[in-house]
Amino acid sequence: MDLRSELLKSIWYGFTALDLEKSGKVSKSQLKVLSHNLCTVLCIPHDPVALEEHFRDDDDGPVSSQGYMPYLNKYILDKVVEGSFIKENVDELCWTLTAKKNYQTDKTSSTVLPEKDAFRLWCLFNFLSEDKYPLVMVPDEVEYLLKKVCMAMSIEFNYVELEDFFSQDSVQQSGITVWVFLEMMNSGKITRGIDKSITSMAIEEVYREIVGDVLKEGYLWKKGQLRRNWKERWFTLRPSNLSYYTGEDRKECQGSIILDGNCCVEEVDDDQILFGRSKWIKNVLFPVLPDRDGKRCMFCLKTLSKTYEMSASDTKQRQEWTTAIQTAIRLHVEGKNSLHKDLKLKRREQREQREKRRQAKEEELQRLRALQEERERKLAELELLKEAQKQAQALLEQDEQRRRQQHEQLQRALEVQLREAEEARVSMQAEMALKEEEAERQRKRIQELEEMQRRLEEALQQEIKARLDEEAFRLAQAGLLAEEEEKMKALMALQEEQEEYILKTQKEKQELKQEMETKSRELEEAQRQLEDVRANRHRVDQDVVAAQRKLRQASTNVKHWNVQMNRLMRPIGPGEKRPSLGSSFFQVPTQRDPGLRLRRRSGSEDQDEESKENVDNRAGCDLEKRHSHASNGDMDIP
Repeated sequence: MDLRSELLKSIWYGFTALDLEKSGKVSKSQLKVLSHNLCTVLCIPHDPVALEEHFRDDDDGPVSSQGYMPYLNKYILDKVVEGSFIKENVDELCWTLTAKKNYQTDKTSSTVLPEKDAFRLWCLFNFLSEDKYPLVMVPDEVEYLLKKVCMAMSIEFNYVELEDFFSQDSVQQSGITVWVFLEMMNSGKITRGIDKSITSMAIEEVYREIVGDVLKEGYLWKKGQLRRNWKERWFTLRPSNLSYYTGEDRKECQGSIILDGNCCVEEVDDDQILFGRSKWIKNVLFPVLPDRDGKRCMFCLKTLSKTYEMSASDTKQRQEWTTAIQTAIRLHVEGKNSLHKDLKLKRREQREQREKRRQAKEEELQRLRALQEERERKLAELELLKEAQKQAQALLEQDEQRRRQQHEQLQRALEVQLREAEEARVSMQAEMALKEEEAERQRKRIQELEEMQRRLEEALQQEIKARLDEEAFRLAQAGLLAEEEEKMKALMALQEEQEEYILKTQKEKQELKQEMETKSRELEEAQRQLEDVRANRHRVDQDVVAAQRKLRQASTNVKHWNVQMNRLMRPIGPGEKRPSLGSSFFQVPTQRDPGLRLRRRSGSEDQDEESKENVDNRAGCDLEKRHSHASNGDMDIP
């Protein structure tokens, strides 16, 4: 429970106290006064214009609690700084408002509590009440608070006197309001025969312990840090610090020891452990300092900066103080600000667990009642089976008697008509055999029913035992059923997806089949075209081979004529003799000879033809290469 929740509980009483007509709404002028007082006790600046601007649309009409909550959160609670104000002043303000309206007592009665004690009980009620409105306190928390008060008064809590009060249905279902609680305290059922001063001291002690987060208070001897002398001080232990005062009135604070995770008890060396100078308290080793300076029951608290030596009045007090200090350090380490807030949450969890166990027990009783009804039903069915068995026995006797009469009639008829009687006797024997088999089956059925009755009784005993064992597996079975249901849902979803996928697959299969048929036809067409191309390629190969042969022959002829032409075109210098070929002589033509110019032109034409033939040869070679590649399967098919 955080600071905001604690403040809201007190402010809720102040708001409802201003609601004189019990309509759930308060006038704007009263809210101004309440807001101003809250800002004063919470030590925050008050903005009177903010309330007017926030409720501008409401004019002068009253404001509900739901309408006041946004303003309260935004302009007041959001500005609150923890530690900058005194929480008790806020409680006193709200108590003053609500007590005038709701707390009316008889001042002359001797059992009526003083105003201060009623205020402290009101604060204790708010602390222990449930976090829902209107604020109520469950009977368990009331009993816990009354036990704490009785323990502080050193008396035993008598639950019998309040049993009628706690057993009321309205108290068990809706809880107890603070005014009913104060009325019960003023009735004297708890404080009968006890002085008011003792009651006030007990209520104050419980108030300081629960609301003030005081873990322990009392006198201890403390050794000084400078003068090293012993002085008796009043110590007050809270979860965050250990303060000490000059007296019990706590007016002059002499110092405060901050408790955190670095605080610990002074370590004990081996010699002290061997000589018994240490002690285990709730699995924590606390050093017990040796007696010196006339002080006994000493212990020390060590922080990062100082070590404090203290002495208790007796061993019990020393144990209580060391345990309380260790508890305060543990709360700080765990990040908890209040011991009783933690205890309240644990008690609430225990109540919830008890409620769950009670519901489980009721369910078990209902199940046992159902089993008892089932057993009674089976016993009734067994009685019906016994009655049916008796009726079957009577019918069997009647049938047997009727069969004897028929046999006698058949015997008399046999004397009259022998042939018909012989045939009737054969049929009667067959019928008698069937009847005997039926009777045997009935006897076996009766035996089976008796055996079944015995087994049912044994099964009933086993079922009672199995039901007891079944409860242990109920939770696991419930989990398995839930998991099975989830898996069944997932399976149904997968089944629907599978059906959709099957339909889709069938459709795709049909489309693929049509596509395959189309591809087959195209493949056959391509094969046919391939055969045509191969035939054409064979003819082209033959033409290419013939063209190559002609090209080689033409190339050979060109080379021969080129050689002859080169010989003829070689120039003859002056004074050279004409070459002779055998016995014939040729005349060397001159450059002016027209025949020589004709030969030269023919030679150039032959060279041009030779270059053309060389080009044709290269083209033929390329064609031959392409042909060879095509014959090896590399030709592209159009």
